[in-house]
Amino acid sequence: MIDKMMKIPSDLLATVILALAILLFTLTPLSNLPVRIPLGVLMVLFVPGYTLIAALFPKKTDLEGIERAALSFGLSIAVVPLIGLGLNYTPWGIRLTPVVVSLAVFTIAMAAAAYWRRMHLPAGERFSIQFSETISTWKGEILADDKGRLDKALTIILIITIFLSIAALVYVIVTPKQGEKFTEFYILGPGGKAYDYPTSVQAGNRSTVIIGVVNHEYALVNYTMSISLNNTPLMSMNLTLLHNETWEKPVSYVLNHTGYRQKQEFLLYREGNITSPYRDLHLWVNVSQNGSNPAEEAIYLSRAGFAGRK
Repeated sequence: MIDKMMKIPSDLLATVILALAILLFTLTPLSNLPVRIPLGVLMVLFVPGYTLIAALFPKKTDLEGIERAALSFGLSIAVVPLIGLGLNYTPWGIRLTPVVVSLAVFTIAMAAAAYWRRMHLPAGERFSIQFSETISTWKGEILADDKGRLDKALTIILIITIFLSIAALVYVIVTPKQGEKFTEFYILGPGGKAYDYPTSVQAGNRSTVIIGVVNHEYALVNYTMSISLNNTPLMSMNLTLLHNETWEKPVSYVLNHTGYRQKQEFLLYREGNITSPYRDLHLWVNVSQNGSNPAEEAIYLSRAGFAGRK
C-alpha cells in the first residue's frame, strides 16, 4: 500500500512540474527566456482546468479523453478570471506575482486532491494517462462504430475548435496589437527632477539640464534634437532609437545673450524633417552679465516687473 501511495501519476506530476516551472521562469531572472511564453499559455489555458477535472473525476470511466481535454480548456478559461477577481479584493491586487503564485498554488492543490482521490480507488479504476497511447485512444473514440454520425461530427468539430483557439492565442501573443504611436520628450533639472531648472544664469557660464527621449513609435526612428535661444540655435544632436528605447542624458550649453524672460526652446525633429518640430519644450530664462551684483539684478528685475518670476 505504501509503494502505491508513493507513486505519483505521470499526468499529475507533470502539472506540478509545470506549476513550479512557471514560478521559476516568471519570478526570477530566467523570465527573459522565451520558454516563459509557452509555459504561460499552458498555465492559463489548460493546466488549472485539467487538475480541477482530475480532482472532480478521478475514475477513468467518468469521462472520455476528448471530453477531459475540452473541459480542461473550458474550466481553465473560467478559473483564471475568477482567481483574478478574488485577488482584486486582496491587498496584493491583480499583478503579475500574485496571479502567477495563485495559479501555481491552485494547480498544486488540485493535483494533490486528485492524487488523494485516485489513491482511494482500486488500481484498475484510477484514471491515468499513457502518453504513448493517448493519440491512438482519441482516434479510436472518434472512429468508434458505436457512435453515430452526429456524435463523430461534434467530436471532430470540438477538436478543431480547440486547435483553432490555441492557434489564435499564439497569433495574438506573437503579433500583439500596436497601440498609440508617440514619442516622449522631456527635460529635467540637474538633479533629475522636474524642477530647479537653470532659469537664472550668468552669461558665459555653463548650464545643464537632463533631456529625455523615449521612442514608442513601433519602429526605429531618427531624431534631431536642437536647443535655441530667441530662435538662435545653440546646439543640436542626432539620435537613433529603437522601439521602446530610452535616451536620457545631461546636456550642457552656454547662454551669452543677456536679457530677461528670454525663450529658450528645446526642439525635437523626426526623420530629418526640420520644417516643423515633432515635439517642443521651452523655458523662460534670465541671463545677466557675468559678475553682476545680485542686489542690483534684483532691483532691475523689480523695476522691470519681473520680480519673483523664474
